[in-house]
Amino acid sequence: MAFFDPVKFTEDAVISLKKELTDRTIIAASGGVDSTIAAVLASRAVGDNLLAIYVDTGYMRLNESEFVSSMLEELDVKHKVIDASKRFYEGLQGVIDPEEKRKIIGELFIRVFEEEAKEYGCKFLVQGTIAPDWIESGGGMRDTIKSHHNVGGLPEDMEMEICEPIRELYKDEVRSLAEYLKISVSQRQPFPGPGLAVRIMGEATPERTEVVRQACYIVEEELELATKAGQMEIPWQYFAVLLPVKTVGVQGDVRAYGNTIAVRAVQSYDAMTAQALDIPYPVLKKISERITRELKSDVNRVVYDITDKPPGTIEWE
Repeated sequence: MAFFDPVKFTEDAVISLKKELTDRTIIAASGGVDSTIAAVLASRAVGDNLLAIYVDTGYMRLNESEFVSSMLEELDVKHKVIDASKRFYEGLQGVIDPEEKRKIIGELFIRVFEEEAKEYGCKFLVQGTIAPDWIESGGGMRDTIKSHHNVGGLPEDMEMEICEPIRELYKDEVRSLAEYLKISVSQRQPFPGPGLAVRIMGEATPERTEVVRQACYIVEEELELATKAGQMEIPWQYFAVLLPVKTVGVQGDVRAYGNTIAVRAVQSYDAMTAQALDIPYPVLKKISERITRELKSDVNRVVYDITDKPPGTIEWE
């Protein structure tokens, strides 16, 4: 494997971006490490001509909009927050198939960015696309594992020019680059571009989204607390999934009929393969107790996913 030099990569990327981005530019900023790196590189290349756009799709993590806005302020990147949740909820109404979800979300993102680009007076859109995104999205001799919204979800009639400065990097290289650039989210766990919509099996309604949002928060908080207490190592990625399955349960002495949450935690190096983590039973028990107690009107059963990648993928959809 060739040695990755973040210093040289940064120098070369900024030079290349200065040549490519000849006018005002917007960047799709999600708050994850990939798009944040792309924002820093683009900012170094075009300075005040860069506007970072964060789109709240309604499928984001708890308090994510506030977190991303604060982080972009710390990086001194000019940014704008767009609440497009109603638009995304309506776009996914009645949609169940995961590939259809991803493509609808990808197109909706582009339409929002096109509107913002027109208002800002620019034609360039920078994305934090990395190698696993386009590899899994298929094309050529590659099978489509899942269409990443920023690759397979791009509409053919889009009006902007796409720039992807870290397109050839894998996740381990991305994290190395983020540490060199002193980005605070360098070790933040990945979050799917389509957001919680692909952690909801079946229709991603606002109500079901809120259930999985709260469940994901509980999983993240408990695993991070367990790591700080020395009970386990921090997973590479960890979250909750809402299944399209209801089961009979008991609350007090009353029959309940509630949803099922699956907990997922894996270790990985580059996101191309992953191993399910052996979480200590007391930690899993605490997660189950919190989810069924705090979401008792919606959830009465919690299960743990022990599937590696392959044969599974990290996200369920």
